[in-house]
Amino acid sequence: MRADLRWLLIPAALALAACGGGGGNGGSAGASAPSTSAASLDVGDVQRIVAQAVAESQARGAAAHVVVVDRVGNVLAAFRMPGAPDSVAISSGLGVHGGLDGIARGTIPASLAAIAKAVTAAYLSSNGNAFSTRTANQIIQEHFDPQEAHQPGGPLYGVQFSQLTCSDIMRNQPQHGTIGPKRSPLGLAADPGGLPLYKNGVLVGGVGVEADGLYTIDRDITDLDDDLEEHIAVAGTSGYAAPADIRAERITADGRTFRFVDSEQLVSDPSHAPAFGSLAGSLEGIEGYIAPGAIVAGTAFGSASSGVRPDDGAFAAASGWIIADAANANRYPPRGAVDGTLAAPDVQSLLAGALDIAHRARAQIRRPLGSSAELSIAVVDLDGNVLGLVRTADAPIFGIDVAVQKARTALFFSHPQAASQLRAAPDAVYVGGGTSSIARYADAMQSFLGSPAVLQGAIAWTPRAIANLHRPYFPDGIEGTGPGPLSTPIGSWSPFNVGFQLDLVNNQLVKGIGGDLSEGCAGRLPAGVTTIAADTGIARLRNGVQVFPGGAPIYRPGDRALIGAIGVSGDGVDQDDMVSLLGVGQWSNAAHANAPADMRADTLAPQGVRLRYAQCPQAPFNGSTVSDACAGL
Repeated sequence: MRADLRWLLIPAALALAACGGGGGNGGSAGASAPSTSAASLDVGDVQRIVAQAVAESQARGAAAHVVVVDRVGNVLAAFRMPGAPDSVAISSGLGVHGGLDGIARGTIPASLAAIAKAVTAAYLSSNGNAFSTRTANQIIQEHFDPQEAHQPGGPLYGVQFSQLTCSDIMRNQPQHGTIGPKRSPLGLAADPGGLPLYKNGVLVGGVGVEADGLYTIDRDITDLDDDLEEHIAVAGTSGYAAPADIRAERITADGRTFRFVDSEQLVSDPSHAPAFGSLAGSLEGIEGYIAPGAIVAGTAFGSASSGVRPDDGAFAAASGWIIADAANANRYPPRGAVDGTLAAPDVQSLLAGALDIAHRARAQIRRPLGSSAELSIAVVDLDGNVLGLVRTADAPIFGIDVAVQKARTALFFSHPQAASQLRAAPDAVYVGGGTSSIARYADAMQSFLGSPAVLQGAIAWTPRAIANLHRPYFPDGIEGTGPGPLSTPIGSWSPFNVGFQLDLVNNQLVKGIGGDLSEGCAGRLPAGVTTIAADTGIARLRNGVQVFPGGAPIYRPGDRALIGAIGVSGDGVDQDDMVSLLGVGQWSNAAHANAPADMRADTLAPQGVRLRYAQCPQAPFNGSTVSDACAGL
């Protein structure tokens, strides 16, 4: 352990001792903590939001689906205007036909697109940042910014394939009532028309609009679009708009400013919107999300009914939050692995150490400047089972599922059975026609890296290292080069057709749209195949994989054996990486540690380009001058 990191350990060690080995220091050296006030949308709020959006749609001669969700994804209303499209086509506008791209109208209900937009806006936002589906569009494409040549992929490249209906982490309405976090029928959306909702400055949900029958992306972010769906959503947020100081355009990453909306010019006057009862249209019933004719109040975030609340157990002293079940019990309290590789105290110390680092770290994508990072942190065992999950109070909801995805991604690719499980997976069968072999990705990766051992446990993989291989250019962003072995080539690439990440979950994602609520995302049988008991897919990846940074495998130092993994999500990706490595490294002992240096993916240099294992930010801590926090780990 490096001497200049010991200042990090003393307060955390004291806090752990104070609560029996179960917490870190909850104090922050940065700006004051965001409000966790129990604000929520009541029925009157929901009616007003819908009425304002409908009035703008009518004034523009359009017919829309308008969906309102609360902060944990409960659908509070799904209003359909007469003439609104029944379904959507999915198209990037790139002329691509593959994956989800090129799906014609008739398969995807338009109401599901509106839900995905509303959920995206709510899940990517917090009391310290307000992001929209337009923001999401900017950060998932092959370049950041889109079409800016020779720039790496978006910082959240691949996040659209999270919050899936097949995830074991996300909840569904019929089985779990209001308890969140809720799933999204299409993952996260990048089609403008989804905006977060705030009440008295506190995040309470999101609104999503689908009116044109096209689920798409914005390729050119240098212009200002006159976007119908975004105008309607803006009208809906009147009186519930994001505070100006935390909107995306006030937040930067890598020297670039994010986008929030392109235009707020309205045709209607939201203050004179018609009464909800006079609106032409109906409250739609959407199976698995909301009953016909229903309009309901949102849950108060932090309450038992929301399923996301302050911990009253192991992490209470560290201001940790947890996700709870219908009985208000912690769904993922620290516990030991069944095989004994990680004991409960080990898991508790790993999570507490990472939580302590998060409290001390300077946030990347939050206002005001100097705020502490807000993150979700998960530890999994060798089978991908969640051994513990903790989060900070205002971490964006999307990070709950993504933190687990990142942990499982690090685990799976580092596991000796990775190649054999990929080769045994069924092909992805696309809705628009065609198939894609999952086995070919194992072959391509082993060929690209020059050894079968890279997927047989010889290499320690992180999501960042996998991301290096899962871009349509290798090296990332350098035009004129070929794709990484896990990506589709740039000529057939789009955010709806990225390669391995989508292909692995494609079959179950499609079945989920048809109403199959079974858990398990990866390597499932395609639609139309008789369901069999063995259709459990790849259990280690039961909520899919994630291909942007923030996680690491965990090893036992004595025999260099893989024993689990950690995943972190919610702030800048370098912060996510740092909390992962330090969370394991600062508490390393005879039971668990970061991967041995000679096993890590950054020992590989395909085509003369060295892969990255982790990257930590400079000067990452509030109240400290430490600038190389991850050196030596």
